[in-house]
Order: sequence, then C-alpha cells, then structure tokens
Amino acid sequence: MSEIGLFPLELVLLPTERVPLHIFEPRYKELIGECLRSGREFGLVLQDEQGRREIGTRAVVVEVLQLFDDGRMNVVVEGHDRFRLRELTSGRAFLTGDVEPVDDEEGEASPSDSDRALTLFRQLVELVDGEVEEPDGATGSLSFEIASRVDFGIEPKQELLELRSEPARLRQLCELLEGAVEAVRREREVKERAATNGKVSHG
Repeated sequence: MSEIGLFPLELVLLPTERVPLHIFEPRYKELIGECLRSGREFGLVLQDEQGRREIGTRAVVVEVLQLFDDGRMNVVVEGHDRFRLRELTSGRAFLTGDVEPVDDEEGEASPSDSDRALTLFRQLVELVDGEVEEPDGATGSLSFEIASRVDFGIEPKQELLELRSEPARLRQLCELLEGAVEAVRREREVKERAATNGKVSHG
C-alpha cells in the first residue's frame, strides 16, 4: 500500500484520459502545487450523492493552462493506473489515503471484440460529424481509450473503471456504444420527421 493525496470530485477519470480541472480550493491548490513541484501523482476518486467510491485513478498534471495571482490554476490531468482506497489517513489539509493497485485479471481481448468496439466507435463519430482522434490500442486498454473519447456519463464510466477484465470492459463498452449509436439515429429521425411535418414528399 502507499499513501497519496486524494482529490474527490463528481468526475470519473479513466486511464489514458485527459481532462481540464479548475483548482480553486486552498487545500487542493496545496495538493496540486506539491504534485507540480515533485512530479508526483495524486488520486482522483468519484464522490457524489452516493458517497465516495473505492476505485479511483492515479492522475498526473500534464499541462498548466493558466496560473492566477491568488493561486488558482487551470490544469490538464491525465489518468494513469487504477487504485483501491483502503482507508483514509490524516495529517494534511487535503484528503489522503492508503491505496493499493487494481490490476486486470489474466486474459486478453479477442480481435473480434476489439474490431467491433472500433467499428461502433467509428459509426458514432460519423453520425455526430465529430472530429475525434481514433485510439490505436497501443496501451493494451482499448476499452479505456475509446470510453475516454465518448461522454457516457459518470455511472457507466465508473462501472468500466471497476471492471478487472479487458474482454468484459469491451463487451460492456460495445453495449454502451450500440445504445449511443441508436440514440443518435433516433434523434436524427425525429428531427428529419419534424422538418417535413411527419409527411413523406412524393415529388
């Protein structure tokens, strides 16, 4: 186990994902300031009305976008390895805790699962006319790379984060992508129908 500084937010950070954060509370200005000076990681963990979750993600500041005179800052952080929060510790202004790594169980994803996930991802990007960099899967966690590029909402992302099998994550991800593709298609059909008053033009 190791002790790290914790940053509880109503946010899920996946491994490989990059997100901007605005740091304004004094205790978190202290935490992020220390991480910047030392290059250390901190733990980002989901906390919402359901409480603080056990599984979070180690994060590192990869870019400082803006520093304000009062110590506030806008930064970009990147998700690294996952951790399980064993217990909270004390002694600092910010939250700290003893954590242990969360590793995947043995077993690689099949090429068919990976191909299906990529195909659905491409369909979704094309449907929304988006410009999103396609993941290359080089990290061995294609599921996280794809999920970090799509806004599925907090709970689905946390569920993916907690799964300890890449094949299981890819299967769940494909279900999420299928749902997203279907939702976008339905929305498009409704708009097209509304534009023609629900009538088909016969020329």
